Amino acid sequence: MPQDTHTKILATIGPSSATREQIEKLIDAGADAFRINFSHGTHEEHKERVKIIRQLEKEKGRFISILADMQGPKLRVGLFKEDKVLLKEGQTFVLDMNPAPGDDKRVNLPHKEIFEALKAGDDLLVNDGYIVLHVESCTDKQAVTTVKVGGYISSHKGVNLPNTHLPISAITEKDREDLKFALKLGVDWIGLSFVQSAEDVREARRLIGDKAWLISKLEKPSAIDELEDIIQLSDAIMVARGDLGVECPIQTVPVLQKRIVSACRRHARPVIVATQMLESMINNPTPTRAEVSDVATAVYDGADTVMLSAETAAGKYPVEAVQMMHRIVSQVEADPLFFDMMRNLRRNPSNAGEADSITFAASELSCVLRDVKAIVTYTTSGLTTFLTARERPYLPILALTRDIEVARRLVLVWGVHPLINKDSFKSFDKVEDCAVKAAKEAGYAKSGDHIIITAGFPLNTKGRTNMLHTVYIK
Repeated sequence: MPQDTHTKILATIGPSSATREQIEKLIDAGADAFRINFSHGTHEEHKERVKIIRQLEKEKGRFISILADMQGPKLRVGLFKEDKVLLKEGQTFVLDMNPAPGDDKRVNLPHKEIFEALKAGDDLLVNDGYIVLHVESCTDKQAVTTVKVGGYISSHKGVNLPNTHLPISAITEKDREDLKFALKLGVDWIGLSFVQSAEDVREARRLIGDKAWLISKLEKPSAIDELEDIIQLSDAIMVARGDLGVECPIQTVPVLQKRIVSACRRHARPVIVATQMLESMINNPTPTRAEVSDVATAVYDGADTVMLSAETAAGKYPVEAVQMMHRIVSQVEADPLFFDMMRNLRRNPSNAGEADSITFAASELSCVLRDVKAIVTYTTSGLTTFLTARERPYLPILALTRDIEVARRLVLVWGVHPLINKDSFKSFDKVEDCAVKAAKEAGYAKSGDHIIITAGFPLNTKGRTNMLHTVYIK
């Protein structure tokens, strides 16, 4: 199935989808990009999956983007003697630095940073918030808590500290090793988990350089406090609603989602909405009505990409989940009101300049010019394409770039269809001829159609989008 929607689909690879046959089925079902989760699996497994994707990319004749998602400082309790223990409301439960297996009285919490940050009166959320522990007293080696909300707890369950800024980097030692390996594999995007501040993003930038683009995952309340800075420092943003819904009051997540999507569009940064989008399809062949509405809402909000996690990584129906996601996206984008909503949701850009004006004009022109079939952008860094996508034109955006790495990365951007162009132009006639040829060969335009071109003058100059041109294809 070709790319036929503006909103992209990112599918997570895992045990249910790791074979060549399954990955090909996911591509044919509508997946535009794949997430490799470094919280699970071995380096050899990840290497094999990247190899398969690159082989299929060549066979399918289309670019496929790969996101390497770092685990980040995921905080977890230690081991229990039994498979699981029951914590009862009102009982005392101790978290400590003792590595001995735990029981219904205590368990190891091997994170000294937590004890340094905790204070009496704080709440700890365990197992995605299903268990709530209230801190009565705390030292640098243990915390005595009262169980506010009980339930079963087992080994290695996650721990969250709402509204507590932990003195830890978003990049662990494991992440550093995984990052080196992922960059060596040539992945397109790096996902930075549990971002707490803009400084976390700066640190990741120093490690990644220009070897990949960076997605900051927003799942901590403190990151929302520095939202504008984090967006500007990142290449893209992910609304990671799983931990965000644990760390923040759950009723605030839809509001935060809309706020983040709107801010990303204002700053011309792609935004991914992720987690539990079609959660019931882990075990069922069809989603709930609420899940369908959730996906549709993200598309109506203007998300660049919607993501599937466990649905494709560990679910029983990975292909069906992608097919369902694709059908929902297609149905929303076929709504006559969809593009009106995209225009109404437009936000004035921050620090608008020449390129912003050109890409805005291209979108406006596409609404009034008859028989126009595509907007062709010439881009070196990808920025011009980001700016064009921000306008959410109803036309496909053909991004012509010399760099295959940029082409792959642009797959996650709303409405963008990346193409390779190796030519160096000595005249504007060549720019026009190349754009026409690309649009025709890719099947987006034919004789009798118009296309819109944005480019820079002087020609072959990086960072100078200052020209808008329309072409009638003879």
